[in-house]
Amino acid sequence: MDATVGRIEEATYRYGIAMAPVAIRFDLRGASAGIYRSDGRERLIRYNVPIFARYFGANLEETVPHEVAHYVVDVVFGRRGVRPHGVQWRDVMSDFGVPATVRHDWNLDGLGVRRQRRFTYRCGCGVHEVTAVRHNRIRDRGAVYRCRRCRAPLEPT
Repeated sequence: MDATVGRIEEATYRYGIAMAPVAIRFDLRGASAGIYRSDGRERLIRYNVPIFARYFGANLEETVPHEVAHYVVDVVFGRRGVRPHGVQWRDVMSDFGVPATVRHDWNLDGLGVRRQRRFTYRCGCGVHEVTAVRHNRIRDRGAVYRCRRCRAPLEPT
């Protein structure tokens, strides 16, 4: 995709670091418009075609730089000690001249997008929503998830 390649070239010039091409796929499903993944060997950006098609301009302006910023942070700073939407990512988004938004609020009616059910859990400092996958892991396998702020285990309400 030319927009993704263009943003990577912009980052290469801006940061003075050679960035290898990243694999791009148009096979993402669900409610996410895009996603960046790296397993240490392969870096991959995936886009959701139905969402991209419905909100093409917004995806070019928001989703593409969002995912490329994740790639840039991975290349420039590595993965250790870097939060997915942390300071480094927000700085790259600022350098791109794009607001550092994390979620879209687009109408996805009619796209056949499945949304996961969420369950309410509580910790020492507040209330959290947990996806059905995590809820089932807690219920069925005894998995323990902790609050990022207070580090207390999440308990069902």
